[in-house]
Amino acid sequence: MRIFDPHIHMTSRTTDDYEAMYAAGVRAVTEPAFWLGQPRSSAASFYDYFDSLLGWERFRAAQFGIRHHCTIALNPKEANDPRCAEVLDALPRYLAKDGVVAVGEVGFDSMTDDEEKAFVRQLDLAGEHDLPVLVHTPHRDKVEGTRRTLELVAASGLPPERVLVDHLNEVTVDLVADSGCWLGFSIYPDTKMDEHRMVRILGDHGLDRMIVNSAADWGRSDPLKTAKTGQAMRDAGFDEDDVDRVLWRNPVEFYGQSGRLLLDPIDSDQTATFEGNSVLRGQRPA
Repeated sequence: MRIFDPHIHMTSRTTDDYEAMYAAGVRAVTEPAFWLGQPRSSAASFYDYFDSLLGWERFRAAQFGIRHHCTIALNPKEANDPRCAEVLDALPRYLAKDGVVAVGEVGFDSMTDDEEKAFVRQLDLAGEHDLPVLVHTPHRDKVEGTRRTLELVAASGLPPERVLVDHLNEVTVDLVADSGCWLGFSIYPDTKMDEHRMVRILGDHGLDRMIVNSAADWGRSDPLKTAKTGQAMRDAGFDEDDVDRVLWRNPVEFYGQSGRLLLDPIDSDQTATFEGNSVLRGQRPA
């Protein structure tokens, strides 16, 4: 099976994870900009982080034959911190860069006014830069957060097919399905969704606009949950084409709207040593 994990935070994962992911069939990932686990003390730390996503992490993935893309945004949680507000003004120079395939993660964490203002502004930036949008729905008050998310997306004028609403579950899937947006599901060991619940949703709702990701990060998570979902689909009677559609073709179709996906295989002769690390020949981290 070939896998595109459309939402995974590889900055927080090890090279062992990359190796295991490749062995499981992962050939491409998208890494959304997110909260790093503690408050940033200045906007400058965002810029170092964005540069790492665009440079070093892209090349670290290439060591293991995996194409790395990213999404860039001021994440919802830190939209509440006034020290981070200036990041919104700096986003245009990052959204213009190769490797950035969407604006994200944007949306809600605690449903505050500041989060909504940042969300609306970044929806506008997506339109200005002709990029899709990856939306984070809140872990608390998820139904109301999803409803408000869809209202703001509709008001933005963005075509719904250019918006991926993520972290859905059984109580929010119908809301997003009816909106025309893409539907994202994070498969976790303990929280969010598991692979068996995901298979039931696919059986009930079909495969159209369905996106499955591991969202693996610093916490207890599993970067192989995409592969495990594929196996659960097989066990439930889905065929190989169905698995390929959910785990590869759907994320390619969504992020392909950016015009920036790189999906050709990485051959061993494309890599070279850079300061003790294997990277794409002729290129260096930004």
